[in-house]
Amino acid sequence: MTDKRTAQRARVDFYLNKYVEGVPYLARASNISPTGLSLAHLIEPRHSETRVGLQFQLPGSAELIYAEGEVVRRWYGKKCEGSGVRFTLIAARHREMIHQFVEGAGA
Repeated sequence: MTDKRTAQRARVDFYLNKYVEGVPYLARASNISPTGLSLAHLIEPRHSETRVGLQFQLPGSAELIYAEGEVVRRWYGKKCEGSGVRFTLIAARHREMIHQFVEGAGA
């Protein structure tokens, strides 16, 4: 499988709210870049919706980041289900915060 990601990313481990059709579900981020993030689903029904809302804080920051995204990849395993989400709507300031975080993580 080819890695299609073009942006530098950083490994993370934090919880966030993922909104599917307006309903919040708890998810866990495993990596992040200024263009998107990778999520493990914790308690979430399987669905075909590709548009999601996201609400999270970067480690070490008190500021809430709100973004909308498109699910571009899904995986289903025995131990973990997850998805890759590409940001489709995010404030330029928040994208820059993520960029600075990734740069500082030395990813």
